[in-house]
Amino acid sequence: MGAIAVRRRRVRPGRVLRYVVLAAGGVLFVAPFFYMVSSSFQPLGEIFSYPPQWIPANPTLDNYRQFFGSGHQIGRWIINSTITTGAITIAQLFFGSLIAYTFAKRKFPGRDLLFFLILATMMVPDQIRVVPNYVILKVVPLAGGNDLMGVGGHGWLDSYWGVIMPNLVSAFGIFLLRQYMKSIPDELLDAARMDGAGHFRIYWKVILPLSRPALAALAIFTFQFWWAAFFWPLIVLSSPELYTLPLGLGLFQEQNRTLWNLIMAGSVVASLPLIALFLVFQRQFVRGISVSGLKG
Repeated sequence: MGAIAVRRRRVRPGRVLRYVVLAAGGVLFVAPFFYMVSSSFQPLGEIFSYPPQWIPANPTLDNYRQFFGSGHQIGRWIINSTITTGAITIAQLFFGSLIAYTFAKRKFPGRDLLFFLILATMMVPDQIRVVPNYVILKVVPLAGGNDLMGVGGHGWLDSYWGVIMPNLVSAFGIFLLRQYMKSIPDELLDAARMDGAGHFRIYWKVILPLSRPALAALAIFTFQFWWAAFFWPLIVLSSPELYTLPLGLGLFQEQNRTLWNLIMAGSVVASLPLIALFLVFQRQFVRGISVSGLKG
């Protein structure tokens, strides 16, 4: 009994080293965010004091009041980000899960080749697709002043559609959901077919409820990426009233280069939805990521 207790109390150097490395990595990643939050509650004169004040000596909410009262369309930017990010997230969950179900549970000629081609698109940098997507959006018929031939206007440029439509589905989302759906037993689908369920009913009533962890993981990935997206909205949008929050913050920073206290407050405001989303779905997120890689 004593030997067992001694064995349990024995410290393993390898485990201690792993914990030290993980703790150091955690501090390294959390420190910038913590400093941003701390700075958002400090007056401008205290932000660049030396040594840095990680905990505000005189916390204040004036930075947030001045940020929202700066005269910019901050509320509008938040609404724009909510509309575009929400639409893209919902679309990718629906279309991505439909396609993933087809690749995971349906058999048809060329299935594996087609899936390989979809995965191959992940190797193409987004910057290469910018010009073709831009040209296609500009010549959309009967949109943005265009005639039936797609001439005369700006099409879907400078609109919500220009941000949303090219991003209705992603190869990564298809891959993630397909990997998870392959772990769902085929016996459940066979039982549903014996009850007279068609393909869409099986997808809606069986596959989707069982795929909630993977769907939550994809929702967090997609929402996080497009809430913080800057490059594509910058290319498509030109009207300030259509700016998303990252574009608006970029405009705000350019016009207020030295007001770092207000910029920090705006950055915290932009981060809050992402933090809330992760806290709500963190269990499903971890489970979806861990299970999606179990079967190839």
